[in-house]
Amino acid sequence: MSSFSDRLLGRVRLGGLLAVAAPLLAIVFAGLVTSLILALTGNPPLETMKLLADYGAQSRTIVMIINLATTYYISALAVAIGFRMNLFNIGVDGQYRLAALIAAAVGGALVLPAPLHVGVTILVAVAVGGIWASIAGLLKVTRGVSEVISTIMLNAIATGVGAWLLTTDRLAVAVSGSNNIGTKPIPPSGQFPGFSLIPGTQAQVFGFVVIAALLGIGYHVLFNRTRFGFDLRATGKSESAAIASGVNVKKMVLLTMIISGAVAGLVGMPQLLGASYSYSLDFPPGLGFTGIAIALLGRNNPVGIAIGALLWSFLDNSSDILDLEGIPKEIVIIMQGTIVLSVIVAYELVHRYRLAAEQRRVSRELSTNAPAPLEGAAA
Repeated sequence: MSSFSDRLLGRVRLGGLLAVAAPLLAIVFAGLVTSLILALTGNPPLETMKLLADYGAQSRTIVMIINLATTYYISALAVAIGFRMNLFNIGVDGQYRLAALIAAAVGGALVLPAPLHVGVTILVAVAVGGIWASIAGLLKVTRGVSEVISTIMLNAIATGVGAWLLTTDRLAVAVSGSNNIGTKPIPPSGQFPGFSLIPGTQAQVFGFVVIAALLGIGYHVLFNRTRFGFDLRATGKSESAAIASGVNVKKMVLLTMIISGAVAGLVGMPQLLGASYSYSLDFPPGLGFTGIAIALLGRNNPVGIAIGALLWSFLDNSSDILDLEGIPKEIVIIMQGTIVLSVIVAYELVHRYRLAAEQRRVSRELSTNAPAPLEGAAA
């Protein structure tokens, strides 16, 4: 028994070591590729990396990194929910932008006590995101339409609907002092206050970071501690096996898309309720597609996603200093892409190594435990 326990513990430790080593090696490899590109373009690699690190270590930059990582984290969670069931919700970008627009319009029109005002605005965003994502879910379960195609098309439709709604004839008003237009500003009772977390700066961390952390905990509990999460993961592994065990696959597909869209509806809330207080033409785009990369980087694990979101935010924020120093900031995009590709390759190699190691272990145990031939059997 002791020998078995030792072997099991050794395999667990090896698996954990490989799981940690894979992303670290991928990041190191991405750094080497980036350094090579910097050298070929005449920029000193070590000085450039030091420049990024020094800028990222400043107090104000740390706050900016945390705030941007908060939105990235929520976006990646929305994508990861679909990934856990082999559903590719490419429509997070359209879902969060449409949800933020309508939530901003509702929040700007309401007059309610502070907690209730914030709660209603958030619920509107969740509802709009879930409803918009449910269209792709319904198309898949009723007509067999691929969610990849439908969500991409729904992104385009959401962009058109948003442009139609964001006019001065409908939900928008002119922003004083500029050519911009946006929804009516959300009053103080509907704003989500931030707080001072990093010493040395007056910049505040989004209060919504607390909601993001709770979403990560809820994500873990849902997928690892509930029957629904087990059914969802089982359906993602094998639909035929799930059906045989009594799971309603169509219902799971639809619910998963709705939950993914509901979380996507929250992506714009840190910015809307914590900084801009209005949805305008310059509201941050593209957060949904960034979430796809971060979900892949974090392997759909809430802790891994958090680390990936912080890394991505650090690179995005630190890239500004490169521009000021005359170094092409596009080098950061190259580094981000290399990291994602490297992590995917590294995890695939680790997966294959584990399979080969398990096959060798089973082969050794079978040969060790094989019964000895009976005496006289040859005769």
